[in-house]
Amino acid sequence: MKGNWGLWRRQSLTILGAELRKNLMTKRGFWIWLLALAPVVLVWAHSIVALKTGRLECTITRDTRTLAILYHYFLLRAAIFFGCVGIFMRLFRGEVLERSLHYYFLAPVRREVLLVGKFLAGMITAVLLFGGSTALTFAGMYAHYPQAELSRFLNPGPGLHDLAAYLGVTVFACLGYGAVFTAMGMLFRNPVFPTIGVLLWESLNVILPSWLAKFSVIFYLKAMVPVSLPMDKLEGPLALLGLTPEPVAKWVAVTGLACFVSLVLAIASWQARRLEVSYSTD
Repeated sequence: MKGNWGLWRRQSLTILGAELRKNLMTKRGFWIWLLALAPVVLVWAHSIVALKTGRLECTITRDTRTLAILYHYFLLRAAIFFGCVGIFMRLFRGEVLERSLHYYFLAPVRREVLLVGKFLAGMITAVLLFGGSTALTFAGMYAHYPQAELSRFLNPGPGLHDLAAYLGVTVFACLGYGAVFTAMGMLFRNPVFPTIGVLLWESLNVILPSWLAKFSVIFYLKAMVPVSLPMDKLEGPLALLGLTPEPVAKWVAVTGLACFVSLVLAIASWQARRLEVSYSTD
């Protein structure tokens, strides 16, 4: 058994390396880079204008609230969500479309090992892109403040804690949505309808019964975001999406999301063992 673990680890690392090269260097993933860069360009343009003109009436408190809104509604609900669709949905489905999955299946590799290698490659890709985007967006939001004021905000103020928390939420978001879309990529041939279904499910989370809401990723992520949304500043659909009907402690959110991801990956592993290559029907 010990020898098997060593073999499986080496096989997973080999698959991981091959998949990372495909994920990071593919032209079809260019739109995912654009999603990750969009908030970075926006906030750095804000800081550059503030530095050059000095006419923007900014305060750290106001920019902290703005960052919370930008992170929750764009990075979390749009960029990371659709980025994970593009990265994880094609881990297996993309191989079928390119008629290359049979090469993996002909190799003496367990399906679970193949799943682990591909999923880890997807996770590293997603975390590099959106973790980097989160860090650069945070830096850009406060780049125009004087050094002394910025230092007080970062430490002993809440700045460094907020940054670490945002990065942590980003990792958990990639983990949660990555697991969901990996499983979806093996269960469905057409990615459009499952993506729309998951998007609607995540959006309707606030009106679901509490026991059903726990079967969504955003339920746990909202409890981890370090800065509460300024609900008095939001109107219409934005206010509805920002509601948290049943707040939970952060440790409960982390544990709950870990259990949810484990369940989804177990389903994906079961499906991987049953997966058959049939290019003629795709």
